[in-house]
Amino acid sequence: MDIKEDVESDLQEGITDPLMRVEKNLADGGSSRGGNQWMVYLSTFVAVCGSYEFGCCIGYSSPTQSAIREDLSLTLAEYSVFGSIVTFGAMIGAITIGPITDFLGRKGALRVSCAFCVAGWLAIYFSKGALSLDIGRLATGYGMGAFSYVVPVFIAEIAPKNLRGRLTAINQLMIISGVSISFIIGVLVSWRALALIGLVPCAVTIFGLFFIPESPRWLAKTGRQREFEMALQKLRGKDADISHEAAEIQDYILTLDRLPKAKLLDLFQRRYLRSVMIAVGLMVFQQLGGINGVCFYVSNIFEQAGFSSSVGTITYAILQVVVTAVAASVMDKAGRKPLILVSASGLVLGSLLTAISFFLKVHELALTATPILAVTGILIYIGSFSIGMGAVPWIVMSEIFPINIKGQAGSLATLVNWFGAWLCSYTFNYLMSWSSYGTFILYAAINALAILFVTLMVPETKGKTLEQIQGAINK
Repeated sequence: MDIKEDVESDLQEGITDPLMRVEKNLADGGSSRGGNQWMVYLSTFVAVCGSYEFGCCIGYSSPTQSAIREDLSLTLAEYSVFGSIVTFGAMIGAITIGPITDFLGRKGALRVSCAFCVAGWLAIYFSKGALSLDIGRLATGYGMGAFSYVVPVFIAEIAPKNLRGRLTAINQLMIISGVSISFIIGVLVSWRALALIGLVPCAVTIFGLFFIPESPRWLAKTGRQREFEMALQKLRGKDADISHEAAEIQDYILTLDRLPKAKLLDLFQRRYLRSVMIAVGLMVFQQLGGINGVCFYVSNIFEQAGFSSSVGTITYAILQVVVTAVAASVMDKAGRKPLILVSASGLVLGSLLTAISFFLKVHELALTATPILAVTGILIYIGSFSIGMGAVPWIVMSEIFPINIKGQAGSLATLVNWFGAWLCSYTFNYLMSWSSYGTFILYAAINALAILFVTLMVPETKGKTLEQIQGAINK
């Protein structure tokens, strides 16, 4: 036992030593000097088309409900299955995409995700009944779950440290944009046409993948030395000096290769436990804080509070996109931890204001004030979520796992996220039937716990390379 602990200790020292040797060379904020980073931006654009596709999948069922039910004579129960089965597809995608990403590479996993979405949209387009609809929705759900993992991981692995937060945050912005635009377009076109429109982001991603490099870190991990150097040079620019960054990555990969191949149970070993707890904890608080209940039933919330549902929903959608864009722009300046603490504090305030609104309405007190309180609370809630809690958990998840456990650990964190999403949306109506104001008091309490969790457990990752972050956490 003592020998084993000594070996593990030596290995962990080996993980941190390479970081110290190159940290001084990388302290100026850029990963490699003298290059131009247009390929990083192009690669990010290709990847986040997958995030936009994710949003299209989420936003499809809301504007098409009446038309699909009428055209295919579906009952409400049948349509409810169609709307909700996407979450189960996403859970399957989350479980399986990690190993696929490790085996086929990040670009290969993006292609697999696109393939499932294309098959799903075509099944929906040609549907004549509930079964083919559900199969198509399940397939697009798989693609969603896969994209939710592989996109932030790919961006984090190709981006220099001074741009990584901003570029990874674009993932969340594109998801929200996909949801909002699908809702708007869905009002204007038929449900079959909207399914065909869902193919467009997949086509852009599949075509774009021919012109961008694979993740250098994955290439290094799989022993493809020449391809690793070519990919890193292409991402940093032909005139960039990549020697320091390449040495850091290779030293870290060599150290990890001395560790045994990770299995699922290995994630709970002492050296990995903190990173797993951070990622899973952030995913739990992101979902159980109430976001999917609020998102899926925002129109109903406004109606119950006595406010115009159409005005409230449009304002909600616009605010979500704008605040997420602002958060993406300041991610690498403000830092991950301050943003998520501000976000969680705003979620507590928004939940409490909404709870007060429903309390006053239930007890018929200050009835003229309840609609204003409700809309103010919901808008503070969604604005606060968009500035930190929406994007930061995915960014942190993509940064903190060593590459030898990234597939297994990332799949676990993504699965927890999707299960939490299902649990929140499934229980929301039951909670609202129990107590409308009690529901939002519960969400406020969960978000207050999130503040405590982030303060005690989550490190700041701004301005550090992935190897520095992982070496500091997993020791």
